[in-house]
Amino acid sequence: MKKLTAFIVTGLLLLTAAASFAEGLDDVKKKGELTFSLTGQYPPFNFVDDKNTVTGFDVEIGKAVAERIGVTGKPVTTAWDGIIAGLIASKYDLICGSMAITEQRLKSIDFSDPYYRSGAQIFAGNSSDIGSSADLDGKKIGVTLGTTYEQWVRENIKGAEIKTYKGVPDMILETATGRIDAFVTDKIVGAMAIRDKNAPLKLVGGLLYEERMGIAMLKGNPKLKNAVNKALADMKNDGTYEKISMKWLGIDAR
Repeated sequence: MKKLTAFIVTGLLLLTAAASFAEGLDDVKKKGELTFSLTGQYPPFNFVDDKNTVTGFDVEIGKAVAERIGVTGKPVTTAWDGIIAGLIASKYDLICGSMAITEQRLKSIDFSDPYYRSGAQIFAGNSSDIGSSADLDGKKIGVTLGTTYEQWVRENIKGAEIKTYKGVPDMILETATGRIDAFVTDKIVGAMAIRDKNAPLKLVGGLLYEERMGIAMLKGNPKLKNAVNKALADMKNDGTYEKISMKWLGIDAR
């Protein structure tokens, strides 16, 4: 009987937890706020401006999604290497911070439909003799800690000395001053950052691989996922997405 009682109690707890997850959208609407996380160190997608305000492409997309759901969008900055753990701990509702959809991440969290596409790119100094990924062996390579770029370099460039950083601005400075030979990051982010900083750097070769970025959320939230996907689809159909993308990226990145 004790075993049966324990089984029933466990089943009820699991059902309660599942119901709680399923009501994610209702909870968001009840509190009137949709919190979404990003690093704030990934311009032009997300960064802190000279008025100490978190802004950028990701921020405007996140706020536009929240507005279409009928609530206020609130960006929350956190370190990239702990961003998924924060979502799982329910410190925020979503991650809208240029996170690539990968099979490994899908084991623990869920994603919306892709909201933009880009890919991994090598950046090096203008006078560098690095011409492709084959030339990275034995070089000092910068990557942002906890990203798919770090994973790719570790798996594919066995002879590289890997240096990890919090964001792209630090890697630009380190490469420009010769402390590292090159870095790998998102093509759009890197290209715009070196342009804005007038840094003596260049893009090397083509894309290492393509990535699709999605808005991450806890598993078991079908109502919230559907609402986010509908908001993104409507934004793409009515011109809102293109307007935001052209403002921050200069291209339609869908």
